[in-house]
Amino acid sequence: MASNKTGQKKKEKSKRRGASQWAVAWRRFKRNKAGIFGLIIVMAVFFVGIFGSFFAPYPARPDPHAYDPFYDIDPITGIGDVRKPPSWMDPEEPNSWKYLFGTTPIGTDVFSDIIHGTKYTVYVGVLVTVITMALSIAVGAIAGFYGRWVDNILMRISEVFLVFPSLLLILVFVRIFTVSVGEPFLNIPIINIQIPTGLTIVIVILGLFNWASNARMIRGEFLRVRELEFIEAERALGAGNIRIIFRHILPNLMSSIIVVSSLTIAYAILLEAAVSFLGFGDANTITWGQILQENFSEMRIVWWAEVFPGIAILLTVFGFNLLGDGLSDAMNPRLRD
Repeated sequence: MASNKTGQKKKEKSKRRGASQWAVAWRRFKRNKAGIFGLIIVMAVFFVGIFGSFFAPYPARPDPHAYDPFYDIDPITGIGDVRKPPSWMDPEEPNSWKYLFGTTPIGTDVFSDIIHGTKYTVYVGVLVTVITMALSIAVGAIAGFYGRWVDNILMRISEVFLVFPSLLLILVFVRIFTVSVGEPFLNIPIINIQIPTGLTIVIVILGLFNWASNARMIRGEFLRVRELEFIEAERALGAGNIRIIFRHILPNLMSSIIVVSSLTIAYAILLEAAVSFLGFGDANTITWGQILQENFSEMRIVWWAEVFPGIAILLTVFGFNLLGDGLSDAMNPRLRD
């Protein structure tokens, strides 16, 4: 019996030694309760963003020039279900779920607005992160691998982006470019998708102004990995720079890139909400920050139209941060089982 147990233990140890880096990281991540909780929140946000339009109680927004029976409000006269508190707080309808989070000053359902705005929140987070990480990886890889004068030039440029007040520059450029927008949506007939033009401009500007810190991190990782022995062995075998960068160095940095990307999504969502709340966002697109901005003037009366979108932003950013921390712990090579 004892020999069987020792044999099983040896097999388990050999499996652990032979497991891939991703399998080991997943095993560590599953033991991180905070990381799993963050993953659940992130998956819920993506699910609502993709499928939310199918189960939202009301359409995205009423036509501002005509009566919309879904909202029981005439926008011209302002008569209808405006400024209604959440149904479960309304003494007239205590058992009703008609307006779960209440209605706005223009009569739209806050709960439906949050659901419809989730897809644009996902759109902002993912696209800003793609742009940011693409620039970060390109600049950091070139600076860290080639070094010398190339490194000096690129790092001085990144320091310019780090020193200047990025939020102020973002607001200026957003206002300049969004004013010139003609059509609010860009239609793609092949896949029947409408891309918000103004929000896309905001996303591009956010991505262009937030790559510098990540680029410096990737540059430092490149400087570390390029001096390792297996890179020297590849050079001795005649491998070119492109092969070394894409086949050997970048794959070894994927764990760090994934962690930074998850945290960048949270920062992008928070930054877009701040830009929209300050009145510089896309007025034609319903985002959580835009909901906050529209209802801020009547916050004392319709406080629910501010609280619930704020909670949605808080939970989403909190979920991505928990996920990023969990991934960081799981993929840290210094930690052992």
